[in-house]
Amino acid sequence: MKCKVCEREAENQYCELHEKAYRNIVKEYDVWKKASDVSWKQYLSEVAKNPFTGLWAKEVAESLLSQTK
Repeated sequence: MKCKVCEREAENQYCELHEKAYRNIVKEYDVWKKASDVSWKQYLSEVAKNPFTGLWAKEVAESLLSQTK
C-alpha cells in the first residue's frame, strides 16, 4: 500500500512519518476543541497555515482538508 500523501510504502493509509503526524493532529484536536470550540475543518486549516507547523503535519492537514471538501 502507498501513503496517501507521499506515495511511500505504508502499512495503513500513511507512511511512518505521515502516520505520526496524523496521530499528533488528531490528539491535539481535542485540546483545540476544548479551548476554542473549533470545527475539524477549521482546525485543519489553522494547522496547515501555521508557520510553526512541521512539513509532515502540514501535508497531512492539507490532505485531510482536500478530503473534507
